[in-house]
Amino acid sequence: MPLNRRDFVTRSAATAAGAALAGSAGLAAASPAAAAGPDDARAKGKSPKKQAFTVMGTTDLHGRVLNWDYFTDAVYADKAHNEVGLAKISTLAKQVREEKGWDRTLLIDAGDTIQGTQLTYYYARVDPIATDADTAPEHPMALAMNTMEYTAAALGNHEFNYGIDTLRAYEEQLDFPLLGANALHAKNDKPAFPPYVIRKIKLSGGPAVKVGILGLTNPGIAIWDKANVSGKMTFPGIVETARIWVPKLKAAGADVVVVACHSGMDEATSYGDQLPWAENASVALAEQVAGIDAVLVGHAHKEIAQRLVVNKETGRTVVLSEPLCWGQRLTCFDFEMELDNGAWKVASLSSRVLNSNTVPEDPEIVDLMTDQHKKVVEYVNQVIGTAKTELSIAEAPFKDVPIIDLIGRVQADVVKAALAGGQYAKLPVLAQAAPFNRTAVIPAGQVKLRDAAGLYIYENTLEARVLTGAQLKDYLEFSARYYNQLAPGAPVDKATLTNAQNTPDYNYDSVYGLSYDIDIAQPIGSRIVNLSFEGKPIDPTAQFVLAVNNYRANGGGNFPHVAAAQKIWANSDEIRNAMIAWVKAKGVIDPADFATESWRLVRAGRPVF
Repeated sequence: MPLNRRDFVTRSAATAAGAALAGSAGLAAASPAAAAGPDDARAKGKSPKKQAFTVMGTTDLHGRVLNWDYFTDAVYADKAHNEVGLAKISTLAKQVREEKGWDRTLLIDAGDTIQGTQLTYYYARVDPIATDADTAPEHPMALAMNTMEYTAAALGNHEFNYGIDTLRAYEEQLDFPLLGANALHAKNDKPAFPPYVIRKIKLSGGPAVKVGILGLTNPGIAIWDKANVSGKMTFPGIVETARIWVPKLKAAGADVVVVACHSGMDEATSYGDQLPWAENASVALAEQVAGIDAVLVGHAHKEIAQRLVVNKETGRTVVLSEPLCWGQRLTCFDFEMELDNGAWKVASLSSRVLNSNTVPEDPEIVDLMTDQHKKVVEYVNQVIGTAKTELSIAEAPFKDVPIIDLIGRVQADVVKAALAGGQYAKLPVLAQAAPFNRTAVIPAGQVKLRDAAGLYIYENTLEARVLTGAQLKDYLEFSARYYNQLAPGAPVDKATLTNAQNTPDYNYDSVYGLSYDIDIAQPIGSRIVNLSFEGKPIDPTAQFVLAVNNYRANGGGNFPHVAAAQKIWANSDEIRNAMIAWVKAKGVIDPADFATESWRLVRAGRPVF
C-alpha cells in the first residue's frame, strides 16, 4: 500500500535526518553492476542461486495520461506508430509486476510530469489545484501515478513552470515523494525537497534489500524559470550534489543505489557558460561518483535502452537507460542479487525498454480520467474565431510562413500596447518566434482554442528587451547556425538541411519586423545579408524593442545579448493566452493583416526555394 501523505512527510524527514547524521561513515563497497549472467557466476565458483527484482522507470511524461492528443482532439498518432500515456505504462507495469512479483518491483520517474498537455494546463491555470485544499481538484497526474503506486519521482525543470505554489500543491496530492537533492532553499542551501528515499524489497534466504533512490534535477531551472525561482531556490550541479548524497545513502544502509536524474546523457549544454554546471550530466555522474548502480536518465527525450559507463574511481560498470518521453517506453532495470557474508550484492544488472504500443490502455486509469478528460476536451474545443485560409507551420523551417508571422504579430501588438505612453513607446517593436510544432495547422473556417494552443505548445510568457541593430544581427547569425552549410548547385534535401549541430526547432528564431536573407552557402557567423528595417539597411547603433519569450530572455538556447539586455516590461500570462485573446478580439484571422515574407534562404544571393 502507498504511504499516506502524513506518513510520507514524517518518514521522509526522519530518513533525511538520519542520513545527515550518519554522514559518509561506514560506506559499503559497491559491487560491480556489470551485465553478467548466471553462467558467468558459475564459472567464478559462486552460487547460482540468485534473487531478482526490477526497478521500472518513466520520464518526461509531460502530462500524458491517455493516448490522446488534445491539440488535434484525436487519438495520438505519429509516423512511427508510437502510443503515449500513463494508461499504457500502467498495463506494462502490471505485466512486469505479475511476472516478477508485485513485492519485487519498484516504479520511479525522472521528472517533467505536470506540464505539456492541455490536460495538465487546465488543472494549473483554468481550474487550478493551487486553491483551498477542501475544494481544489485532484491533479490528473497525481491521480494516475498514485493509483499506479509509483515509488518516487525526481523533479524535472518543467515542474517549476507554473510556480512553486502550484508545485507544492501537486506534491501535497502525491502518495510518493518528489525527490530533488539539488533543489535547495536559497536562504540556507538546505534541500527544499527530500533528496532520496530508501525502500525495502524482501528476497528469499536473506535480509530485505534496501534500494536507495536519489533524485537529481536540472541546474538550468535557475535560467529557464528564473521568474519563479530566483531568490527562492538554487540548483547546484548534478555531479557535485551526488558526491554528497550517494555516500549518505550508502551510510543509511542502501544495498543498491538508483539515481532518477533529470539530465540527458552527455549532450551539449543549451545555456552555454551562463551556469558552471552541465545541463546533460548523467554520463559524467556515472563516471565520477562512486557507489551508483543504475541511472534513470531524463530530459533529453531520447530512447536509450541501455548504456554502460565505467566509473573512473572504482572501475565498476553503471547501467544507464532513458525511456522515450510521454510514456512511449518503460525502462526496466533487472537486478540479480546474491548473498555475500550475509549481505546482498549485485550479481548482474541490465536494462531494457518496453514499448507502449504493444499493449492496450489500462481501463482502471482510463476510468479514473473520464471526468477530467471530458472537461478538457470541452475546453479545447471552444470556438474562438474564424480563419480566411488554412495556415500551416510545416514549411516554417525553410521559409517565412504566415503562421509564424501570426505569433510575431501577436507578441509585437501586446508589447506595443504595454509600452504605449511610456518612455519606450517610440522605439520600434520587433518579435522573436520559433517553429515549436511542425504539425501545427490553423484550419480555414472555424478556429478552436486547441488550434491556437497547438501552435504555441509551451507555457512561455512574454518580455520586452532593448537591443541594438548590431546585437540583432548577432542574434540572427546565431540562429542561422540551425542550417547545414550547402554549396551553390548542391542538391537540396530538406531532411538534412536543418537542425545542424543538433539544434532543435525551438532554438531556431526568426525576427518579425526585420527583412533579411540567410545565405546557407556561407559558414556559420557570416550568413545574414541584406538586413534591413522598413526598407533601409539597419543602423547598428539604433535601438529596438524585442518581444521575446521568457525562455529565450533568460538565456535558454544561449542566444547572444538578449539575457543581458535591458528588460523594460514583462508579463506573467502565457503567450498562448495572448494569441487566443488576439484571435477572439479580431474575430477573423486574415494573413493580409500580418504576413510579411520578411526572410528567405539563399545561396550566393539566389533563393533556395
